[in-house]
Amino acid sequence: MGSWRLNMVINLRQENIPRGWQVCTLPEFTKIVMGQSPSSSTYNYDQVGLPFYQGKTEFGKIYPSVNKYCSSPNKIAQKGATLLSVRAPVGPTNLALNECCIGRGLAAIHPLDIIDSKFILFLFRCIEPNLSGCGTGSTFKAITKIFVEELQFALPPLNEQHRIVAKIEELFSELDKGIESLKTAREQLKLYRQSLLKHAFEGKLTEQWRKDNADKLETADELLARIQQEREIRFQQQLDEWQQAAERWEVAGKEGKKPSKPRKYKPTSFDGNTIDKLDDIPNSWLWISFSELLYSIRGGTTVPPVDIVTKYPILRSSSIRTGCIDFDDVRYLAHEKIKSKSDFVEKNDLLFSRLNGTIDFVGNCAVVGPVFPENLIYPDRLYCAKLVAKSLATYCEYFFSTSKVRKQIEEHAKSTAGHKRISIPDITDLPFQLPPLDEATEISKILDEKLSVVDQIEKAIAENLLKAQALRQSILKKAFSGQLVPQDPNDEPASELLKRIAAEKAQQSKLVKSKTRHTVATIPLEPLSLKKQGKNGHKNNEC
Repeated sequence: MGSWRLNMVINLRQENIPRGWQVCTLPEFTKIVMGQSPSSSTYNYDQVGLPFYQGKTEFGKIYPSVNKYCSSPNKIAQKGATLLSVRAPVGPTNLALNECCIGRGLAAIHPLDIIDSKFILFLFRCIEPNLSGCGTGSTFKAITKIFVEELQFALPPLNEQHRIVAKIEELFSELDKGIESLKTAREQLKLYRQSLLKHAFEGKLTEQWRKDNADKLETADELLARIQQEREIRFQQQLDEWQQAAERWEVAGKEGKKPSKPRKYKPTSFDGNTIDKLDDIPNSWLWISFSELLYSIRGGTTVPPVDIVTKYPILRSSSIRTGCIDFDDVRYLAHEKIKSKSDFVEKNDLLFSRLNGTIDFVGNCAVVGPVFPENLIYPDRLYCAKLVAKSLATYCEYFFSTSKVRKQIEEHAKSTAGHKRISIPDITDLPFQLPPLDEATEISKILDEKLSVVDQIEKAIAENLLKAQALRQSILKKAFSGQLVPQDPNDEPASELLKRIAAEKAQQSKLVKSKTRHTVATIPLEPLSLKKQGKNGHKNNEC
């Protein structure tokens, strides 16, 4: 293995480390056991045998969670060993809470009895960001035992190791309290957001506004009648345009494909029995189906994108998140592949994610604002709903972000080929609270003002959580460069510790060979254990 890969992880020189520290490789102070997956016939969930860990998926904050057991383990990690993920992803770590079986996705780094197991854990967490890029392999990135054995570390004196662990735990404890407070605040903001939306669509946010403007409003009934009339006018315009196009096609000798006759959009409506089962709303509002606001809703183009940049960007399913469109998350279409002008998005269109592997991202709704890329197209993985009254777009976007509507969409989602997906009726048949148009505008305005503050606070929380993670890594880097705790000149140097470890390893190896020559029976190998050290790292006298 080339030294360049090791230097990616940690680049050490003896003259650059604190006095008393020693550059060494991992096998000089630990025992490394690479995992090996046992036969699947030995797996069980009845707690027969040892807990079995296959990789990072079972990892927790410090200790892994037991999901299955193995009755006939091939490779065993002892209690206190650092479990290192060596295979996709490379680098994450946990501590073995008890003796356990490890699969090929893990390695067990056993400290000698005299070395604190958490020192090894924190040491590997310090270099985790560097390790993550060192895996090789075409299918799963992984690191080998040789790679792990050749890693170089700066080992501090034993007493300093204990001081380092104690200080890290002290600082991490304070940091964890701050992180927990941030996460609690984030959850409270989510509750506040949903409470605000709930009140908005119950009419409570604009209760006083309605009283102040009672005689000035177009009623919801009048608004719905106007929407129905405008939808009919729009359809007649489409018919006229089609007839003109058909005439031009005939004059041109019927060359090419005949223009398709537009289909009349037919919204669904609720009967009285359905409405009676719905929640109470202000008297000036109406319960309608969402479809009654639309003049069309459809999926986008099925034409596959090309691998070059063109003038025709096409959105992806991941481009849409609740209340947000990522215009940078696009691919491109070739001009000659564009089949219909209806594949282009327009201002105030409502876009919905049709399918996703995660239910949270199915049925997400976002409105196309005034600024968006030219010639923007949407794919068949998205639905595009066009409103008759476009001024209701923001109000509708908020409607689809309420917890009640999200629950209804998730309940209707179907599972197909590893994806959750919804159909058009899952959107259009939803019961919708329609207020007078001016009140809908007022509700959107209030929500914009209040939720923009929530957005800013959530952004600040996210930034501080990232800073906390960076601070955690900074603490580890200081710890393992000798900058976190003071050095004590009275500490026994790490070089002496390593000499004793090497001497005891050699002595134990001789004992094993001697017993093997003179004994037929298998003799178990005693674990390597150095005599306990005194305050300054020297051996205590035995009685």
